[in-house]
Amino acid sequence: MTDGATLRPATPADLPEIVRLIRALAEYEHLLHETTVTDDDLREPLFGPLPRAHAILAEADGRPVGLALFYYTFSTFKARSNIFLEDLFVEPAHRGAGIGLALMRHVARRAVAENCARLEWRVLNWNQPSIDFYQRIGAETMQDWHTRQLGGEALLALAEG
Repeated sequence: MTDGATLRPATPADLPEIVRLIRALAEYEHLLHETTVTDDDLREPLFGPLPRAHAILAEADGRPVGLALFYYTFSTFKARSNIFLEDLFVEPAHRGAGIGLALMRHVARRAVAENCARLEWRVLNWNQPSIDFYQRIGAETMQDWHTRQLGGEALLALAEG
């Protein structure tokens, strides 16, 4: 709990709110044009028999105003799981109230409780408010690594050989 906000795991009934928050994040990141997610798209990965991702909601004023969406990766060097925080978002009107920090702490506590080697995420290089926030909590920039992505036609071409 932080400044009137409470955190809780998302449920299937929250899918419309999760999609709303994801779309708000995409708008903030100038990526709304790439966003096609629907409630049905998220139902199986979040709440199916073998969940691939997990969502924590922050509620204030009787509705979700923040989201942490994460999944597990694996460190071969440590032989332990990691948590990858795919999305962290707090509505602009609720920023500065400690909700983002509370969401980060929640996910960090889960990582510690589950003996994960690390908590990882990406941040857009122009998103200075988030970069500053992450620096304040002690996050390190990965200097020697570059993120790569393969999708669309390139992914199909590689898969087809």
